[in-house]
Amino acid sequence: MTDPCDVPVLIVGGGGAGLTASILLSLQGVESLLVSAAPTTSTQPKAHVLHQRTMEILRDAGVADAVYERGTPPQNMSYAGWYLDGTDHPQRGRCLAKVELWGAGGANPAWLAASACRPANLPQMRLEPLLKQRADELAPDGVRFGHEVTAFEQNATGVTTTVRDRATDRTYRVRSKCLLACDGGRMIGPALGIGSEGVDDIARMVSVHLSADLSKSVSDPEVLLRWLWLPETGVGATLLPVGPDSWGPDSEEWVVHTSPVTGDLDAPDDESVLAEVRHILGLTEQEMTVHTVSRWTMGGSVAERFRDGRIFLLGDAAHRFPPTGGYGLNSAVQDAHNLAWKLAAVVHGEADPELLDSYEVERRKVTGRTVGQAVNNIVNHLQAIETVGMGPGSVPEENWTSLHRLWSGRPEDASFRALVRRAIASQSMEFNALNLESGYTYESDAVIPDGTPEPSNPDPIRHYQPGTRPGQPLPHAQLEDADGRRFPIMDLVRPGRFLLIAGEDDRWTGAARELVERSELPLDAVSIGHLDGDYQDPRSAWVGHRGVTERGAVLVRPDRFVAWRSRDAAEDPVAELTAVFTRILGGTDHRETPGDRSGSAPRIATQGTS
Repeated sequence: MTDPCDVPVLIVGGGGAGLTASILLSLQGVESLLVSAAPTTSTQPKAHVLHQRTMEILRDAGVADAVYERGTPPQNMSYAGWYLDGTDHPQRGRCLAKVELWGAGGANPAWLAASACRPANLPQMRLEPLLKQRADELAPDGVRFGHEVTAFEQNATGVTTTVRDRATDRTYRVRSKCLLACDGGRMIGPALGIGSEGVDDIARMVSVHLSADLSKSVSDPEVLLRWLWLPETGVGATLLPVGPDSWGPDSEEWVVHTSPVTGDLDAPDDESVLAEVRHILGLTEQEMTVHTVSRWTMGGSVAERFRDGRIFLLGDAAHRFPPTGGYGLNSAVQDAHNLAWKLAAVVHGEADPELLDSYEVERRKVTGRTVGQAVNNIVNHLQAIETVGMGPGSVPEENWTSLHRLWSGRPEDASFRALVRRAIASQSMEFNALNLESGYTYESDAVIPDGTPEPSNPDPIRHYQPGTRPGQPLPHAQLEDADGRRFPIMDLVRPGRFLLIAGEDDRWTGAARELVERSELPLDAVSIGHLDGDYQDPRSAWVGHRGVTERGAVLVRPDRFVAWRSRDAAEDPVAELTAVFTRILGGTDHRETPGDRSGSAPRIATQGTS
């Protein structure tokens, strides 16, 4: 056992949540150590779609450009398609329907208006190395793969963790003020006795990652996800291109997801699975190179709690999603984004430790709702197949007879076609869930309500309504600086710092500057208007969303969620802002400052003090 090392934050797990947390903490001046029992980042394609909010976070992290460069081009990720496959029937490969997905490659104006970042698609086995490279750059020797946690214990002052270097068998201890469990729920959560709520066994799945030339049998380069209906078995499969150099029908590599009809992951064996995949794709054994065959159980659940003392659960340790909608990896990255600024504020003595309570309050509610919707998406897919009359145990000849009604053109089949079309169209709640992905809101002590009611939304899954009601994400708007350079409003929010946005009347910004001089708060302040202000709003997008007058102000948290707003001017704006920050960050003399960089914690000045 070597001498213990001390670090403010220990991160256990090197997937999307852990690596993102490492990067964001480094960018905010917080030292961390990441250990992962795995020898490398993921070697499986796994998750792949990256929502707009996630790409904003990866933009903060400095890896978004690389993700876009290596990921699927917009023109190859515009649609999901439903096809017939798995047989030599003349209708093999027929496209039954298409549904736009994730902004239709930029064609959907609602998605363009929601964010400066478009969605992306990059398999996890190619995303994680980018994240690790960035984490290594920011924290040399702060990311250690092949280092396994064997034990941990916490007390009132910190967490002591025993780690074994699997390559050398050397064991060492890490003392940290807190521990982030990003281990996929393999050890930390179970050891703490944290259970889950939801459905852990929706379906048993087998995934095959392979290389093959499908350019002659796969059409429609604009389609990213292909849902294959298999009349011979009555069930479905999913086909996904994974690049790496070409996309669409020319993709060099593919992933096929199937579900054993028996529901038993051990049956059929690998060779039977591969024979089925070759049959579905119309390939010989020589035409298909297999990289991996993986078996997994699809579930949808949320941990009973996301925190135990000084230990926080993130990513798959906190929630498990079915793949429909691609929420698992996105939620993991967003967990880290929510928690990192709060940890930094506590570490630097800018906030009381009670701020950390808001992590579980905010993220558990959001992910719980999203898990429920992802499970509904699975049900939708099953209902679509059942609408056609297919399902496990169905008769192939009867399946083909039923499917033929979709293109028969006979008047008596019109109502049947309408039912199937409706069933497939309902999948827009998976692929066009803009509000679920971009409009989720937070409620906690880190958000100060303004008394306004929640806006009525005619479609809370699909329809995103930007606004600044406290708890909402900062709306997107293009601004213009004094030199005429345009940039997204999100760029004004700097790592670990709040942003006060005032209207054309700059009394709020003056109050913010005075408060910062008194207290050294991590606060920036700007004024934005169409004619006057530090920055101009040339398209009036910000004015349309800000929800306050030209004399009002909006306070944005470091994670770009609205913390508070004042519709109009205040009699004493300095006192008002002081009360706001005292409520959000705490205003007592006590500051717990693990790893405090300065040795003395800056205090929030209260009215009547200096």
